[in-house]
Amino acid sequence: MNYVRTGMLLAAMTALFMGIGFMIGGQAGMLIALLIAGGMNIFSYWKSDRMVLAMHHAQEVDERQAPELYGMVRAMAARAELPMPKVYVINNPQPNAFATGRNPENAAVAATTGLLDTLSKEEVAGVMAHELAHVKNRDTLIMTITATIAGAISMLANFAFFFGGSRNNPLGFLGTILMMILAPMAAALVQMAISRTREYAADRMGAQICGNPLWLASALHKIAGGAARVVNEDAEHNPATAHMFIINPLSGQNMDNLFSTHPNTDNRISALREMAAAGGFSETRNSGNDHFGVRDTQAPRDDTRRPSGPWGASRRPSGSDRTRRDKQRKPRGPWG
Repeated sequence: MNYVRTGMLLAAMTALFMGIGFMIGGQAGMLIALLIAGGMNIFSYWKSDRMVLAMHHAQEVDERQAPELYGMVRAMAARAELPMPKVYVINNPQPNAFATGRNPENAAVAATTGLLDTLSKEEVAGVMAHELAHVKNRDTLIMTITATIAGAISMLANFAFFFGGSRNNPLGFLGTILMMILAPMAAALVQMAISRTREYAADRMGAQICGNPLWLASALHKIAGGAARVVNEDAEHNPATAHMFIINPLSGQNMDNLFSTHPNTDNRISALREMAAAGGFSETRNSGNDHFGVRDTQAPRDDTRRPSGPWGASRRPSGSDRTRRDKQRKPRGPWG
């Protein structure tokens, strides 16, 4: 159903684009607009990943530079039956992450230092699994196409402002004015609707990849809080890339309304908690400041059942283990 909905939204955006071209220049204008959009899509198909990574000053890392993060992504990529993507780190205090690339064979996942320093290993795993789900679902290509068409619609609207519409425009001068104002808004709404649809799908698949929906639920809660407090300067300068992040990186954009690029975080967490309950996972409060934890309050019946993620079952820590762990708790990210 999500794929059908996404296809319908893409068709609506394409129809809107062709309609604007017709209103500006008739049939010839519609054809020219399609050719321009095609050229933009071809360029975006091959270069969009490099452009986005450069906009956010992402640095590629290997197994020697970031062994825990790289090994984590490699294990979950294998679990998801995906080729190993390139791994990037963004030196940014806001906890966040995104995926890019035209296909699974040319994909990349990127995480900020704020995310790696703030979240636990299990929570980082949930986030990386979510991004790998975007790669597996080819959402990165879908979002590139929608962003390109939305940009082309805005360009056509600006063109109409300076050069006017076609004389054959059935709505006349008033139609041209309305098109200039409403067309970019309609394109943005469709783009945001597609983004929100794909986020829910990636949450579900990401929970399956990492093996525990509560890891991702807890991560979303922390990231949303961090994104609200910490300004992401690169994202503010490049707002067209906001829909790519796991949580909207722009300030003042955390409401689930028509102009939000992401679903409401509480709704996403609720869906993951329902998924966890259906799968036999339970949640408990941590001893720290977390809103809720990722530990299971019931011991599994055997060592092969849980957790089902790439790290397998772990033994219950002893008192001395817990003391030693508490002393080394901060920082909890791979850079400790």
